[in-house]
Amino acid sequence: MSRKLSKPEYEKTASGRLRKWLDGDQDLLLGNVEMRPQKPFEEDEQTKKNRAEEKKRVLKKVYDINNNRQVRVFEKLYRVSCALFCVLLLAMLLMAISQLPSIGAAERPVNNEVSRRYIEDGLQETGSVNIVTGMILDYRAFDTLGESHVLFIATCTVLILLRIDKNKKKELEDEQNDSVYEPQNDVILQTVARILVPTIVIFGIYVILCGHLGPGGGFSGGAIIGAGLILYLNAFGFKKTERFFTAKTYKKLSFCALACYSLSKCYSFYTGANHIESVIPLGTPGAILSSGLILILNICVGIVVAGTMYTFFVMFRKGGY
Repeated sequence: MSRKLSKPEYEKTASGRLRKWLDGDQDLLLGNVEMRPQKPFEEDEQTKKNRAEEKKRVLKKVYDINNNRQVRVFEKLYRVSCALFCVLLLAMLLMAISQLPSIGAAERPVNNEVSRRYIEDGLQETGSVNIVTGMILDYRAFDTLGESHVLFIATCTVLILLRIDKNKKKELEDEQNDSVYEPQNDVILQTVARILVPTIVIFGIYVILCGHLGPGGGFSGGAIIGAGLILYLNAFGFKKTERFFTAKTYKKLSFCALACYSLSKCYSFYTGANHIESVIPLGTPGAILSSGLILILNICVGIVVAGTMYTFFVMFRKGGY
């Protein structure tokens, strides 16, 4: 019959040491393995010299243009290809020019039925008193949709390229000297901004809402509102401006505006392509609620343009909201 070992005796056995190692109380290799610091690798001078000479030979063989046959062949092919491409492009342009109608001819593209259709039937078909607005937001609304998306994509690109890292932004905000980013209570600037900013924003809204009645529209009205936001930012700083306009606000407004524009024109394209009568009335020409969907499209374009202008300014000035 085996004798029961005491705790000190059990800890000296192999099973006891294994149990302590499993429990994390003891490392079996600690103190039992000889540990010596590794000596730093030192290369003799002759080996260094041989390696440097070998590197020189490789670089000379690879990058020696005068003696490298593959590089010379590639250069010749490159020059011949460039010359052939230029000759082909010149021939295509000359052929295209030779087939153009003569100056003043009735069949020239500027004298076709498209411009006549805009002028003669634009008011009846679009309901817009402003022929330019009817053309941009009705006949060529698909192009305007692409332009609005280009503005949004350009803003996203600027956000990616100029956005400051969050940690660095926190360091900048913690700095005592904030004269670069925030105004130093300029009384004259703030007083003028209190008077002008509401007037500028109201005028921008007026230009957007009356774009189908006279000169104006979403692009010009949005630019005016964006200028008002920039003036407010310069006068009162980021803290007050971010109470009502932040990066999230811009993203949500731009997404909603572009989605509304897309859905509205999809409806128009579908009904027009299938010769279906639209349920949206054109209204009375000259009235504020007229021209069908043009008023809504002007508002969408104005939102995108105003947000894009303000965002560009903020990113180039501070690198973020």
